[in-house]
Amino acid sequence: MAHAGRSSLRTLFDDAPTPHIAHPPHTHHRDFYVATDGSYVDGTGGLGVIIESRSGERVARLAVPDQVPDNNVAEYRALHLGLDVLAARAPRDARVGVLVDHDEVAANVNLAALAAKGPDYRPLRDVSVPSTVGHHWRGIRARVASFTELRAASLPSGRNPAHVLANAPDQYAHVNDEPPKCLLPGLDEPEPQIPPPSRANR
Repeated sequence: MAHAGRSSLRTLFDDAPTPHIAHPPHTHHRDFYVATDGSYVDGTGGLGVIIESRSGERVARLAVPDQVPDNNVAEYRALHLGLDVLAARAPRDARVGVLVDHDEVAANVNLAALAAKGPDYRPLRDVSVPSTVGHHWRGIRARVASFTELRAASLPSGRNPAHVLANAPDQYAHVNDEPPKCLLPGLDEPEPQIPPPSRANR
């Protein structure tokens, strides 16, 4: 059940497991949440992306048709797309929560996040990524390392809000025309800090 004042993505992230990384309460305080999904049916597919700020403000939605060789590649391509879009609209010190409905993708992303904090950028164990993913995995790792903190949570496909965008990109093509937003953390606070009159002109 969603909590008042929380975005749907934040609620989903708070309630979902994060493979290979403990999920203590402080991890719930993300600046942005990204839900992605990739689809594949008979040689065609789609990529779905939803990005929200911590207060629930929508940053972006995408529903993009794509030619993919299989569902695994679609999942990685969707995540790569979502992180690229977020990186263009968020500060580098952002804390990011990622939602995917593919356990292995979530596990690999979290291993990459842990490796990015280490001195030699080596994962704690071998990461198994489909060979057909190619440069998309390298791009994902670069994006993971570029943010102050990022971790991925895995949830059932039916609960992933990006699922419908990926599976019916033609029906949801209108979301790609939404005006771009860049919501920096702190700008959506209800009470801005205003200096007193004695200091306003200093």
